[in-house]
Amino acid sequence: MQRTFRSAAVAAMLAISASAFAQQGETVRIAWLDPLSGLMAAVGSNQLKSFQYLAEYFNTHPELNPAGVTFEVVGFDNKLSPQETASLLRGVIDQGIRYVVQGNGSGASLAIIEALERHNSRNPGKEVLFLNYAGVDPDLTNDKCSYWHFRLDADTTMKMHALTEYIKEQPDVKKVFLINQNYAHGHQVAKYAREFLAQKRPDIEIVGEDLAPLAQVRDFAPYIAKIRASGADAVITGNWGSDLALLVKAAGDAGLDNVKFFTYYGTVSGTPTALGARAEGNVYMVGYAHMDLPGPIGDVVQGFKARMNDDMYTGAIFNGYQLLSHAMQKAGSTEPRLVAQALEGLRVPGLHEEVEMRAQDHQLQQGLFISRWSKANEEFPYSSENTGYSFQPVKYYSRTQTNMPSTCAMKRPG
Repeated sequence: MQRTFRSAAVAAMLAISASAFAQQGETVRIAWLDPLSGLMAAVGSNQLKSFQYLAEYFNTHPELNPAGVTFEVVGFDNKLSPQETASLLRGVIDQGIRYVVQGNGSGASLAIIEALERHNSRNPGKEVLFLNYAGVDPDLTNDKCSYWHFRLDADTTMKMHALTEYIKEQPDVKKVFLINQNYAHGHQVAKYAREFLAQKRPDIEIVGEDLAPLAQVRDFAPYIAKIRASGADAVITGNWGSDLALLVKAAGDAGLDNVKFFTYYGTVSGTPTALGARAEGNVYMVGYAHMDLPGPIGDVVQGFKARMNDDMYTGAIFNGYQLLSHAMQKAGSTEPRLVAQALEGLRVPGLHEEVEMRAQDHQLQQGLFISRWSKANEEFPYSSENTGYSFQPVKYYSRTQTNMPSTCAMKRPG
């Protein structure tokens, strides 16, 4: 009888061990769906290279990749279109790719969520999981939340909460102009800027608001003229890519040097060059990282710069690989259904501190920096786009301070 029990125990242990390491050595293919053409092509190209570079880095650094899988990233040009994204996704699924990443444009993010809700419910055992690394519309983890969607970036409410906490302490900010892109993200930035400023600094006057078509404007001089005419001493903008680079270039060309710009995406391709020396001290950014973070991400940033002569500014990608590998190790599998379950509530070492994937809504909980465009120095030596300047931290808000409530009532499989 004792021998029988011992044999059963050994068999159980072997089964558990086999399950725990079932994912070792597997190749995990990831489809990247974002723009590689049009005005936002430079952003997309940088982020695809960042995903592929970090895949290689995790594949060769087992201390960061406890699942022992091999990540492989395949890029697809969605032309910044939700319709094109949905079409590409069907092809990705037909190729048997089970993981999808996207971030540029919350409309495209929503298209993926809606498509995967249909596909995964109709095809049990062939589910596809979506990691959103930059689509920050709060609805995606509130009323439109999905079990198959996990957001790596901080959403608009988290960022605007931190940004307005900082602005609250700036007595020289009295008149604010809001300029944003004319789609869901831009509307949300304007909405929450108004809401949070009214709560925290009711004395601040919103002196103007404008919306520009996404990735279509080549000359922002007319918008800058409106800002100047409004008498604003500060601008809040969620613009990204060419829409921010051209905006700050137009401000510099017009000599709008006495207005502070509070941004979400100041590090994104083209913007640092547009800022240059003239913008020193006048442009701020809210984000989950800065370019001089120590540790493994610092090694990644420097290595990317050396090989690509470009900046790896999308740190959410690092957190994404960390979460995937740890979840696959925990699940003992690369099956998206099991990995999704393991991701819920998972805590992993992030860019500079522990991060947590909140189970309620699949919104990553993480701290946020307020950084200011400043000249590179001994403490912060990084030079964005070889300008001699970078965004350097002036304030940090922990993940408990950036935590925001969610209305998500998630429907889980089974």
